[in-house]
Formats: sequence, C-alpha cells, structure tokens
Amino acid sequence: MEQTIRVERVDAIQRVTIDRVQKKNALNLAMYEALTAAFVEAERDDSLRVVYWSGAGGCFTAGNDLADFANPDADLSAVLTFLDTLARFSKPIVVAVDGLAIGIGTTALLHADLVYASDRARFKLPFVELGLVPEAGSSLILPAAMGHAKAARWLLLGELFGAADAEAHGVVGQVLPADALEATAWKAAQALAAKPPEALVKSKALMRRWPAETVKTVMRSEAEIFEACLKGPEARAAFAAFFSRGRRG
Repeated sequence: MEQTIRVERVDAIQRVTIDRVQKKNALNLAMYEALTAAFVEAERDDSLRVVYWSGAGGCFTAGNDLADFANPDADLSAVLTFLDTLARFSKPIVVAVDGLAIGIGTTALLHADLVYASDRARFKLPFVELGLVPEAGSSLILPAAMGHAKAARWLLLGELFGAADAEAHGVVGQVLPADALEATAWKAAQALAAKPPEALVKSKALMRRWPAETVKTVMRSEAEIFEACLKGPEARAAFAAFFSRGRRG
C-alpha cells in the first residue's frame, strides 16, 4: 500500500510528513487514520516530546481529497477522530508550511504551537464554496483572533491569502524564504525537545486560549452541520462541478 503518511522517530521528535505529492498531499480517510496513529503514539510515548509536521514536494496539503467526500454516505469518523486528537494533543507541535495549505491545511494550524511558513505558502478556506461549513474549531478561533469582519473574508468569501497575511493574524508565527523553512522549523523542534518535558506540557496547557470543553463543543457542532451539508444539494452540486473541471483538465 502507498505510504502517504511517513512517520519517523528522530531522537525525541516524532516527524510526520504528508507524502502524496501527485495529489498535492490531499488527505483521504486512510491518511487521517495514519495521522491519528502518529499523534496518539507521540502522546503516549514519554520519550517523544515534540511532533514535527510537514508536507513533501513543496506543498503542505491541498486539503481533503474530495473523491472520499463525494459519497454522501461517507464515514467521516476518521476525520473527526483526528481533529479531536489534534485539539487535545498535550505536547508541542511544530509545523513547516510550504506551498498550498487548503482547508484542513489551514485549520489544523490553529492547534499547533510553532508554525513556520515559506514566503510562497498560500492559504484558503473554501468550505462555503463547496457547500460546507468550517471545521476544526475555526468558526470560534478565527473570529476571536482577528475579528468577525476579517474572519468572514476567509471563512465566508473563501479568499486566498498569503503567508504575510497569515502571519499578521496569528495563523503562522514566522515567514521565511523557502530555502530556510526546513532548517529553521527543525531547529525549533530540536530546541523544544531539549527542554524539560513536563514544564513544556504544563506551559502549553496554560496557554490554551479556551477550555478544552469549549473547543470540543464547537467542533462537535461544526461536525454535525458539516455532515448534514455534505449530504445536501449545494455540496453535491459543488463536488460535481469540481470533478467536471478535473475531467476537462
């Protein structure tokens, strides 16, 4: 089977790489299961102190693979389990974002700790144009972080935005030239891994902006509406248009 989520242990760091370059690292349901397994392993193993997450081939992820979501009866439990695992993850998460970060590629960053992006990174939250609604707690986190009006441009209009805008509004922490991204982000992961692990975990817990139950409640509401929309006529029409464009090349 194709290994689309690569996981390797480097000292105290769990290195997780999305590697489905031919599909711009789009995530299918099996990949969500693999991501969950990688994060669960890192959570349970006391010798692993940091997760370092990136994408291969100059792309973080183009978001969900719509081929898996086009079926209105698709079981999305793998997605929901991953999002819950990510939101509850107690150890530091360092992310290196290059190229596209679409949908989940952006919302997942809201649950990371140190996010580095290349100056060629591009972000987009196309939920509404796909007949869907935001996920991963983004309907709470983004308006609270930047105000309703700015968040509406991203969540309702679905505007494409660049790394500088993402940095200005706290989605990423630092923008770097593409050739410096990997080295800088990896150095940060190593620095975190060298620090007292209990202090790191407790400090991250103190820094969480909302109680875990609040985020969990919002994510549950988002998921219920998302699943209902997925079966609705707007999403069906949007998906059909997407696949039609693909067939036309």
